[in-house]
Amino acid sequence: MARPNKLLIGGSVSRGFEPVRDAFLENFTRRNELGGACCIYHDGEKVVDLWGGMRDRHSGEPWCEDTMVLVHSTTKGMAAMVMALAHSRGWLDYDERISTYWPEFAQNGKERITVRQLLAHQAGLFAFDEPVDRDVVADLDRLAGIMARQRPAWEPGERQAYHAISLGFYQGELIRRVDPAHRTLGRVFEDEIARPLGVDFYIRVPETVPNSRLARLEAPRLWKRFFGMPPSVVLASITKSSVLYRSLIANPGTGFYMDPDRVVVRNLEAPSGGGVGTARAIARAYGVFASGGRELGIRTETIEALCAPATPSRHGFYDECFHGAVKFSLGFMKPSESVPFGHPSAFGSPGAGGSMGYADPEERIGYGYVTNRMDVHFEGDPRDLALREAMATVLQAARRERQHADGRAS
Repeated sequence: MARPNKLLIGGSVSRGFEPVRDAFLENFTRRNELGGACCIYHDGEKVVDLWGGMRDRHSGEPWCEDTMVLVHSTTKGMAAMVMALAHSRGWLDYDERISTYWPEFAQNGKERITVRQLLAHQAGLFAFDEPVDRDVVADLDRLAGIMARQRPAWEPGERQAYHAISLGFYQGELIRRVDPAHRTLGRVFEDEIARPLGVDFYIRVPETVPNSRLARLEAPRLWKRFFGMPPSVVLASITKSSVLYRSLIANPGTGFYMDPDRVVVRNLEAPSGGGVGTARAIARAYGVFASGGRELGIRTETIEALCAPATPSRHGFYDECFHGAVKFSLGFMKPSESVPFGHPSAFGSPGAGGSMGYADPEERIGYGYVTNRMDVHFEGDPRDLALREAMATVLQAARRERQHADGRAS
């Protein structure tokens, strides 16, 4: 089947952001893109909104303006927005013990774990000892019991290990406990973020979303999985006792929220990886946070907390899952040498396969990129990086022009 050409690219860019459009086109001609979308909000205004390629390689159906796709861990950023909303409304304090809101949680050495430690992947709750499958995830009371009984792998704050799937379930139960209406995290996201902003992003995909709106993910080839990641990570992925295997691959792993016939399982919440949406939705939501959060009633104190530097565990930012240094704070990833994006105050979340979303308050940028051809790059997907580099070029040029204008005015 022929590669997508310019006729299959839709959308628009504001004047000055043409380099982002060029990079988007080059993703198809030079970087093996299949289908995807990119959106950027700057100062609250949409300046880039692009989509193109194929929604489904086998059928050849095009990626349309309203096409959505599963974004795996990019979902974590959207779930973290719900936690920020809860903090801003006084439902929870990041530095309070989880057991204050969820008394049953105080079992088996978890009584001192704080919300902040959990959201920084420092709670040692990256895996489940009891079986967790689709039926358990669908029964929130049963899932809550398993989480309450879980024993942490270490003392709170001792080490960091990516809670690849489990984090969202703990977040979800916390939200059920603190929300005055006892809604689920996905429902709060829909009611308080998605609907007010008019964005297409679901943490619980309803039956009403047809397959025709969903792009089908294409997994990376086996050789890429083995040669595209550091050897230590590859070895951990096939070692059943490793943190990575227990966190990301087993019990329940990522497959439980995918469905071969319906693309994604409907009416099931997986706040750490099961989100489905558009790049436009991701960029719009992050754009609101990057501009101060006023449209959602987010308090200045909450935005300042999100912008603040990450707090390391007692063993630093070395992540036992990734075998390298990564920074997390309040449910978001923060920029680091291993995963650079935006300025130090930025916060967001990349997703397996290449998707990315983040807010950069210093630049007042909300950014979103999604794709259906998954690739394997720990430090950033080349397609995403090309788009962000083009955006950086545009913003640098705008700064120089402003400085030049100020110099002439003075």
